[in-house]
Amino acid sequence: MQLGLINSAWAQAGKGTAYGIQQTKAIGFDTIDIFADPLDIDAKERKLIRTECDRVGLPIVSVACVAVGLIDFNPSVQRFHLDRCQAYLDFAYELEAKNVLLVLGEYIWEKQVIPPVEQWATGVKHLKGLGDFAADLGLQIALELEPFKLSLLNDVPNMVRFIDDVNHPAVKANIDVSHLQLAGTKPEELRALKGKAIHVHISDCDGNVHGDLPPGRGVVNFGPYLKEIAALGIDGAISIELEYSPEPARIADWVKEAYTSTDKLLQAAGIRRQ
Repeated sequence: MQLGLINSAWAQAGKGTAYGIQQTKAIGFDTIDIFADPLDIDAKERKLIRTECDRVGLPIVSVACVAVGLIDFNPSVQRFHLDRCQAYLDFAYELEAKNVLLVLGEYIWEKQVIPPVEQWATGVKHLKGLGDFAADLGLQIALELEPFKLSLLNDVPNMVRFIDDVNHPAVKANIDVSHLQLAGTKPEELRALKGKAIHVHISDCDGNVHGDLPPGRGVVNFGPYLKEIAALGIDGAISIELEYSPEPARIADWVKEAYTSTDKLLQAAGIRRQ
């Protein structure tokens, strides 16, 4: 697998798109994931992302999309988010990416009022349609496991069940290592995702709250997780996800630290392809 970075690390520190892409390549990453809403950026920004990545030789693997409204109980909200997800897929196609990383939402009102089974069924229905849209573009959708109590996809069994219910070759799973830690997932549970996972996020955390720290700054024991990920035979990338640096002015050092520690982990696990 290759080692990538989600470019939100730079944006959160107030750095421009071109700077972030250039630094990502200079540090040594193999690939990049793009966090940008196609409804919020103009044609110039879209072209900048594409041409700058081409210029430095940094393939785009994934475009990240948060679409919690897909399972809203209002049909009008669902329709908007379906259109928005399709815009993300068009954007990913334009960038020659491989997948759209999709974050579904949570059960509303603590699973009261609206039956949870209805929200689940709504999500399944929409992912079937989006799977068709993605497949027509030669893309896939990678669903993210979120470690929060009311998230639809908050553990491996729920992820497996959802993917099986959707039953579409273009709809698969993303594995986020720090999310597995927060969800209390044992490494061996990942075996259930054999043939169902296409993308990986990696970061550290304090074991209690979502943090996306550079590996080595938290409590995650990466070795067992990476061993199981290697056994899945995913032909894709492991992308570092970083949240807000405590020193935005030193964001380059924050990213370099994450790159160095992650590279060592992947080399030790024998799964980084260069």
